[in-house]
Amino acid sequence: MDILETIVTSGPGRVVTKQLGLKDPPVLRRGRIMPAGTIALSTTGASTLVKDALAQLNISTGEAVHDLADNRRKDDKGREQAPKYSSAPGALVIDASDLTKLDDLELVRQVLRPVMRGLEKSGRVIVVGPHPANAADSEARATAEALDGIVRTVGKELTGGSTANLIRVRPETRPEDLLSTLSFLISGRSAFVDGQTWEVGTGAEGTATTATSDKPFDGRIVAVTGAARGIGAAIAKTFAEAGATVVVIDLAMAGDSLAQVAVDLGGSALQLDITAEDAAERITRHITKTHGEDAKLYAIVHNAGITRDKMLANLDEKKWQQVIDINLKAEMAINEALLSQNLPGGFGNEGRIVGIASTSGIAGNKGQTNYAASKAGVIGYTDALSFELAETGITANAVAPGFIETEMTGAIPYVSREIFRRVNSLSQGGQPKDVAETIAYLCDPASGAVNGQTIRVCGQNLVGK
Repeated sequence: MDILETIVTSGPGRVVTKQLGLKDPPVLRRGRIMPAGTIALSTTGASTLVKDALAQLNISTGEAVHDLADNRRKDDKGREQAPKYSSAPGALVIDASDLTKLDDLELVRQVLRPVMRGLEKSGRVIVVGPHPANAADSEARATAEALDGIVRTVGKELTGGSTANLIRVRPETRPEDLLSTLSFLISGRSAFVDGQTWEVGTGAEGTATTATSDKPFDGRIVAVTGAARGIGAAIAKTFAEAGATVVVIDLAMAGDSLAQVAVDLGGSALQLDITAEDAAERITRHITKTHGEDAKLYAIVHNAGITRDKMLANLDEKKWQQVIDINLKAEMAINEALLSQNLPGGFGNEGRIVGIASTSGIAGNKGQTNYAASKAGVIGYTDALSFELAETGITANAVAPGFIETEMTGAIPYVSREIFRRVNSLSQGGQPKDVAETIAYLCDPASGAVNGQTIRVCGQNLVGK
């Protein structure tokens, strides 16, 4: 802790910072905790997609309050106020999946206004809308895109740790395809995912059975690279808590820490340089040797990565190539070997691949040209790979963390660190667990309908989309 941080976090310092408008950030609801209040459901048309999905999740719903002239009240100064719920709802879920007309966006406004100041703390606004690519005409396309603008703005206006997200669905999307996504978003597992939009398509039949399970990875092996500490260790722990057998991977120099993580989680450790030509073979060989000849890899999380920050004017080819090789090329090479070779211990009939991008890869970051290139590359590669895997039962997705509270970010000078923490809609840094929970959602056997997506775990950082 530096001198400035010591002063600011002292009793008198906290008084001064509050007077300057630097309030304590809200405490976020995390983990598998569900909202205390009612889940309000609104449908803009005839669709029963969301209603049926929530019913399959055994989530009871209440009717949403509509902001209509007859429902409004006046305050003591005669100003019209939005109607209120009798008690604060825990979430508002809007099924706008069949919305095609701009005028019908009014139906969305009607149910959003009452919750903007009415949600419980750490509440949720979830909008399920049509995918723009399936729009029948220009108005339908404009309407679908308008939902994105609405949700991103709602995320910035909500307070108390509440979040807003948009899920785009295809005409063929079924209620069971939505189960894991709705469960994730309503629960505390999505605490630091805010103002985001991603797609849910269709998954294989019969894979949604784990959507309500707290042990969805029972009997499944998950490999996590860069797992000796920080976010990687948190990812491994989250999978282990959800029933997975974890293979934690890191460099030999991190051997002691890596071994301890494996022991703590009841998994196994593999010391490995992921840039080695035989990296994939060594991973699968370790799986069959340690976990049985018939053991198969279910998921791999490519968490390992480095930074070599320099202004581009001072960035030489060595620092450039190191970052590209470790952050992107190693992931691609390992995936190619796992997917193209019939390796004992490799993927079976199902599988999950998750890469780690970054908000730097979306918006760029001064002094990080090499890092931004590698992370933007992860996003593009993930999208392309998802098409190659479309008929295989294996999905490829990525997460893009923003400012996450780790040992590394803890070393940033206090003023800079406080700025980085607060430039998002939740006014705080995320926790490694937030990244881990999002990855676990993407890897859930029930998430087969989520493919080729990059989800930001950034509290709706102000940079990028």
